[in-house]
Amino acid sequence: MDRVRTASQGKPTARGTGKKGAAGVGVLLALLATVVWSGSFVATRGMADTVPPVQAVFWRWIIATLAVAPFAARQAWQQRDLIRRHFGFIALATLFGVALYNTLVHQAGLTTSASNMGMIMAASPVLMALYARLGGERLGARRTFGLALAALGVLLLVGDGSLGFDFGAGDLWMFGAALSFATYSALLKRKPAELGGLAFLITTFLLGALMLAPAYAVSVTVQGGFEVTAGTVGPLLYVGVFSSAVAFFAWNKAVSVIGAARAGVVYYLQPVCVAGLGLLLIGERTGPAQLLCMALILGGVGLGARR
Repeated sequence: MDRVRTASQGKPTARGTGKKGAAGVGVLLALLATVVWSGSFVATRGMADTVPPVQAVFWRWIIATLAVAPFAARQAWQQRDLIRRHFGFIALATLFGVALYNTLVHQAGLTTSASNMGMIMAASPVLMALYARLGGERLGARRTFGLALAALGVLLLVGDGSLGFDFGAGDLWMFGAALSFATYSALLKRKPAELGGLAFLITTFLLGALMLAPAYAVSVTVQGGFEVTAGTVGPLLYVGVFSSAVAFFAWNKAVSVIGAARAGVVYYLQPVCVAGLGLLLIGERTGPAQLLCMALILGGVGLGARR
């Protein structure tokens, strides 16, 4: 009997192995969403002079709804009673994660750079961790230290190597976006387990477009529409299909598996991704001070993502 007990204690249980595997998948999904969203800041900045913010966000969600409809419409129809029952929660999540967050991002793109947008958005994991702590989740010393280390890297990166920096209007819009996204991520933990991920996704996309419809009508009336060219349609397709349909599905799934606080630590990689895309797409160089800051961010992510 002792031999059997000893042998069983020497091997990881299937349940423990399954949890580790699920956590690994959750981290990879959070990383996928982060990389795709990093590209969206470049696309958003590229549309700033040609597509008014509200119009860009409205068409983003129309495109996203069409992109997920073949996969999600059936599940949403089957769960229509469940959607009606939890409509208040879905509407609140839509307001912060779909309508408000993305409008603030596109508004910020008018007056700040893509790099600044990515770096400031990396502050949202701090807010996610605070929400998680208020909700009773224990962060642990290692994850807390990793969070602080990554936060220091982000602050130094934004401050160009120092902790003293001055924010413009676009930067302040991005801080509002970071708060909105963190609120959305915290709300995801309250999503009813029986509500399918695809049903939730298409409902929030469609509801987000409806929320923005009045503002869209005002924008078209006052500012006029935008010209349909490759330079406007291409970025809209990217943010609609990849940054919305693909990234939101991956992020929502990641939060359901590993929690908003842990997924938020992975989100700290965004400034690094934006800097890499800036170098590849528009030739922005990264100096030694920025590399040091990115090392702090990566180190913090490594510590914070582990249990």
